[in-house]
Amino acid sequence: MVPPPPTHSPAGSLASSSSTSSISDSDSLDEAITLSSVPTSPIAESKTASKSLIRIPWLSKLASFIHLKQFIAVMLGQAQFWFGALLGLRLVGLGWAISTSNQQKVKTSPSSPFDGITLSAPDGSVTAKFVSFGATLTELWVKDKFGKARDVVLGYDDNSRLMTDPDHPVFNPIVGRYANRLAGGTFSIPITKNPQPDGPNVYHIPTNDHDGQVTLHGGLLGWDRRNWTVVAHTPTSVTFKHVDEAHEGFPGTVTAYATHTVSNGGTLKTTVRATATEKTPIMLTQHVYWNLDAYKSSSGSINATSNILDHHLQVSGSRVIALDSNAIPTGEFINVEGTPFDFRKSSKIGARWVATTGLCGGECQGYDSCWIYDRPESGGVKTSLWSDRSGIRVDISTNQPAVQVYTSYWLNTPRKAVHGGPDLKYDRWSAVAIEQQGYVDAINTPEFGVDQIYSPERPFEWSTSYKFSTVH
Repeated sequence: MVPPPPTHSPAGSLASSSSTSSISDSDSLDEAITLSSVPTSPIAESKTASKSLIRIPWLSKLASFIHLKQFIAVMLGQAQFWFGALLGLRLVGLGWAISTSNQQKVKTSPSSPFDGITLSAPDGSVTAKFVSFGATLTELWVKDKFGKARDVVLGYDDNSRLMTDPDHPVFNPIVGRYANRLAGGTFSIPITKNPQPDGPNVYHIPTNDHDGQVTLHGGLLGWDRRNWTVVAHTPTSVTFKHVDEAHEGFPGTVTAYATHTVSNGGTLKTTVRATATEKTPIMLTQHVYWNLDAYKSSSGSINATSNILDHHLQVSGSRVIALDSNAIPTGEFINVEGTPFDFRKSSKIGARWVATTGLCGGECQGYDSCWIYDRPESGGVKTSLWSDRSGIRVDISTNQPAVQVYTSYWLNTPRKAVHGGPDLKYDRWSAVAIEQQGYVDAINTPEFGVDQIYSPERPFEWSTSYKFSTVH
């Protein structure tokens, strides 16, 4: 919203008096001098002084001198006024020019929240496209081992489907205000293990998962289904802004800035910084779906049955959060040693596929779990994914303590044309979502000992880098 222009009077404007003071013939010289100094109209003031002084001959010359000084003062005042007025008009014109220039810059921004913004690394190693709706990554082109560019993330040809797709697969946006699952759609501050009676500092968020027993990815309209504003854009970077004014029932207002940057050497980096007006939970992720073959065979033709079971995965985590039947944490952890969760050494995703039946709940086969990084505070790569077929590898570094890996069992969405759509679909196991994040539902699991409550004194920051290379 553009605020209305301030109401003001121009500096140096003249106010007219409703009446002028006069001095009678019998007034004394002292009275004349005193009253002549009252700030009335300069011309009236001069006439009044003249009327009282003209009958005293020896003061005539003094009066003339005073009149001359007054005249000069008046002229200087008028000159100052008109100079100020002209300067004011000049500044107004300059302000109009700046405003027009800013408006022209705004016009270069997308006219629709679904229009793409393209970023390209100067060396051509990576090209990414984003839309302001959800600050979403819609295309990501990197070179395979043959030197050909492939789009390695899922999405739509019609980006408005990000808003309207009833299946809502959450293709590559920034997810918030609280990502992943929230038990019962409720929490309190300070946090507690069990839901509290309604009252101050007890909050309810709309449920949208597991038959109304769980809130997933921030509610009915989380950050991924909100329009963000473009606030900065260069050939290699774009920054989006979102103001969450207690949406979905969360406390306080959170202002977030998401910056996506591509750079030489095949790197995409995303950073989200958020500040809150009062205490509130914040837990974000970037929900990227990967298929590093881009649904193509080694020859480059479309592969109708492409999946990620032969992709290699490595995760630097020896614990996984244990879940109940609603995918809500029990408060315990699973040691990955000797289980299908063990990716501390690289392994194909499908290497222990039979043993994954039921791991993601019910009939689901595959993964949909949260690994806790062993050394979250350390720098360096935390998760790696690569394909022998395309030779594309991505190494992921993050400041987050955990990662959710989802092998897309429930996926059922027409592909982008570049991936063989719309006749072919993204279906189960055709992609893997890798989501850098915090501990799931820690705001209802005090035994984790994790503080996800942020405030004006404690800002939030999420940062992840994706570094691409090739393997042969």
